[in-house]
Amino acid sequence: MRDLIVGWPKAEVHLHLEGAVEIETLRELAACRGLPPPPADLYDYPDFGGFLKAFQMVCDYLAGPAEYETVTRKLFGRLQQQGVVYAEIYVAAGVLLWQRKPLEAIFDGIEAGYRRARADGGPEARWILDATRQFGAEAAMEMTRRAVPLRGRGVIGIGIGGDEERGAPELFREVYAYARAQGLRLTAHAGETAGPESIWGALRALGAERIGHGLAAAGDARLIEHLADKQVPVDICLSSNLRTGAVRAIEEHPLRGFLDAGLLVSLSTDDPAMFGTDLAGEYLLAHERLGLSIGELRRLAANSFRASFQGRRLE
Repeated sequence: MRDLIVGWPKAEVHLHLEGAVEIETLRELAACRGLPPPPADLYDYPDFGGFLKAFQMVCDYLAGPAEYETVTRKLFGRLQQQGVVYAEIYVAAGVLLWQRKPLEAIFDGIEAGYRRARADGGPEARWILDATRQFGAEAAMEMTRRAVPLRGRGVIGIGIGGDEERGAPELFREVYAYARAQGLRLTAHAGETAGPESIWGALRALGAERIGHGLAAAGDARLIEHLADKQVPVDICLSSNLRTGAVRAIEEHPLRGFLDAGLLVSLSTDDPAMFGTDLAGEYLLAHERLGLSIGELRRLAANSFRASFQGRRLE
């Protein structure tokens, strides 16, 4: 079954570069810089807050362009093994700026890693610069201004992640309006750890074209109807939702209900190294634990291209 899934062309549209760094790679990077190795339990956390702390520590180990070149190249090798032919990858630009790291120089490293990966047959990709809610609207606007000159270098859009409780979508209305005016595409994490109002806010205040996670929609029939009617893409990340406690058990995940309601959902890995998964594993989880048929899995694979900002050009 896994070989069958790997053989299907797929897009990966909700994937964080920093969250894809294997613990072994962090150890190698630490040794090169003479730093203490990461804790053995770095990727074990009891809740979403613990995950955010671990994610920040990963970013601490990625000092500059050389480290980003390494992790980019390694990620694309793994994507190629999963049958991924296209990816839209988040870069934690909000964290980089908060850490006062050179965003443009780091992007040079990402580009170098990507070029090497493409030369080796790796998938095509575009980049989404991700702001961090808890850093506030001013920091998000600064990140977005820095994103604009990178449009010609593969940056396709912006997103916002982090702690939903500390940054309602409405706070970032002007940021998203500016990004839209500059030709950047718009996505937002919403309804992962907050309620349906977070998703409504992402849609109405931000004009988000795609919703990351969107779990809370399950509790709002009107929102489900809206998402289905408008065919707003919703990125589903099963292992992520389990590991962060966003859902208590896989059997409680709303993916099946979303599919039955006609939502445009696709499967992604979010932070695959941090959650111990890969894209084929996510499809297997949906098949084995949620009862999705092979036909439904193939529908999810097709949806992944429809959900991408490149859209039907890739189908």
